[in-house]
Amino acid sequence: MDIEITNTDIVVNRATPALTNEITLRKPKKGDGTLIYELIKDSPPLDVNSSYCNFLQAIHFKDTCIVAEQGSKICGFISGYLQPEDRETLFVWQVAIASSHRGQGLAYKMLDNLLNRKEVGRVRFVETTITEDNPGSWALFRKLDSQHTNKGKVSLFLDESLHFQGQHDSEYLFRIPLAR
Repeated sequence: MDIEITNTDIVVNRATPALTNEITLRKPKKGDGTLIYELIKDSPPLDVNSSYCNFLQAIHFKDTCIVAEQGSKICGFISGYLQPEDRETLFVWQVAIASSHRGQGLAYKMLDNLLNRKEVGRVRFVETTITEDNPGSWALFRKLDSQHTNKGKVSLFLDESLHFQGQHDSEYLFRIPLAR
């Protein structure tokens, strides 16, 4: 695999038997909102927000979000933001990978690329919430933890009964200290 860095974008070249597919990792742009929305809609069990929300993520939070693009198709998206009261913590809201690109390590490459941006250079912790039945997210964030300090902590964040009145599964907070 070859990686080419161009400005703030990274191009990942994956050699396949008959062709080479380039995946570009970049900041989202205003025009990506609808494509991000469609990717999330096609990625159960992720919660689908309004397309307007995805436009805001692509515009207002572009420095803490990342898109994986192959050709004109968005095949991955990670949304995140710096916590308003703790600018050293990046909260990762959603990780969406197209079904055709799952199981290839793309989510980790995207997360690692995001954490290496100058805009998040002061981040010392990554937080995310995960439902109990999301093995892909657990694997991704356990890998991040193992690649850094292996001192991540999991705690109940929002309870299915108490907070969601039985309408949503409990969300567990995974807080990962980074080795910087």
